Amino acid sequence: MTDQQLSLLQAIMSYRFAVLEFNLYLNTHPRDKGALDQYNKFCQELREACSKYQKKYGPLTATFPNDPEWEYYETDWPWQINYS
Repeated sequence: MTDQQLSLLQAIMSYRFAVLEFNLYLNTHPRDKGALDQYNKFCQELREACSKYQKKYGPLTATFPNDPEWEYYETDWPWQINYS
């Protein structure tokens, strides 16, 4: 795994975490406009990062909806990635 691929994968994981946390927060604070704006920003960043990753390195999940070809087996499994 290249440094660029690892960096992009780490960004995706960070964005997913932020989206989930803002989602949970907005469940109890639905009128917090600042949080909603941040949530929308992170959702967009996540979509862009996932799209960039998938175009360059292949699908992130086995259910990649826009690509009928099965390529998931060609990528490293999560436990095979050296995150350090």
